[in-house]
Amino acid sequence: MIGTQFSPAAGAAAAAAAATNLPEVQSALSRQLARAGSGSSASVYDLTAHQPLFSQRATVLRPPASVEKLYTATTALERLGPNARLSTAVLGMGTLAAEGVWQGSLYLRGGGDPTFGSWAFIRRHYGGAGASVAALASRLVRALGLREITGSIEGDESYLNTARGEPSSGFASDPFLEGSLSGLAFDRGASGSERGQHAPAAYAARQLAAALRRAGVKLDGSTGAAATPPGARTLAVVRSPTLAQLLGLMLPPSDNFFAETLIKDLGARFGGAGSTGAGAAVVRETIAALFGLHPQVIDGSGLSPQDRTTAQEITDLLVALAPTPVGATLRGDLAVAGRTGTLAHRMRGTGAAGRCRAKTGTLAGASNLAGYCQSATGHMLAFAFFTDGIAIELAHAVQDGMAIALAGY
Repeated sequence: MIGTQFSPAAGAAAAAAAATNLPEVQSALSRQLARAGSGSSASVYDLTAHQPLFSQRATVLRPPASVEKLYTATTALERLGPNARLSTAVLGMGTLAAEGVWQGSLYLRGGGDPTFGSWAFIRRHYGGAGASVAALASRLVRALGLREITGSIEGDESYLNTARGEPSSGFASDPFLEGSLSGLAFDRGASGSERGQHAPAAYAARQLAAALRRAGVKLDGSTGAAATPPGARTLAVVRSPTLAQLLGLMLPPSDNFFAETLIKDLGARFGGAGSTGAGAAVVRETIAALFGLHPQVIDGSGLSPQDRTTAQEITDLLVALAPTPVGATLRGDLAVAGRTGTLAHRMRGTGAAGRCRAKTGTLAGASNLAGYCQSATGHMLAFAFFTDGIAIELAHAVQDGMAIALAGY
């Protein structure tokens, strides 16, 4: 398994075995890549031997597809830290009167948490890892001894902009997101019967009202959407899973909604605006400053065909991250060949199963795979395979064949 430790004597024996095996592995990689044709690239680096193992057309710019999420995830980990959490809060304008009566209005303010929603939805989609409206309502009731609210409950999604999609859809709703982007997205941005520019926020407010009613609170006012006024005070907060856990939910299944929410979060926190463009600028700046790499980053998910990077850049990123705590977190959140995520049904029963962790990427005309493999001789290998312009089935066969070859090295 990845991360296994070896004694110096065993390491020397493994190095000798690997050196004998190197020409055979390089030949196998070349044969597989030839099946993909000239629209393919590959780069492999031996982290144990500290030297390149294989490179072919590795500096050609290509669409990364969902391999783009490696840049988004790395930037989020570097800028926010693996233990960061995203908050959804209830703030109030008013006063608490006798017998738990809140005289005034409440504001449900989103903080860009992609998991916020109903407990049933969180359990079904995220295995129970998420911030539920029921927990938020319960905390509010306990904090205030709340029994009645005389004013309205308003949803505030102003942390992020109101573009519901990403660049490839012209920022309109996009089925590939499997959700609707919002600073206050409830159940991935559901809006129910709400209409208007801030429908997701109004829907979230309505869900909070329903949760409060279930908790025995009487509501005298309406629900809707509005920005939180200055001077409102925080009454209750619910927080997302840690960023490391969010990436564990995002990377293995290649969740576009999480990736596009996170890049907007980065823009809101570090780029001056909760927009895709501001977040993409933060990613580009961070990747350039920390790693000297200059990919063309347009979005967080890789859905845009205008995203561009090279196999060499991806491998350089993985090599730089490998010995760091951020790299350990990222590697632990990748899909495992033959076991989890988008690789659960690939490379089963081969030497790569359980030994290779990677990020897949698929767009029309592009299919990629990048990550780490621990070889049979104990070498840790970082790799990136780009296969453009061929059928997905062939692309996967080529990528799997190359990963299996690395696992047998």
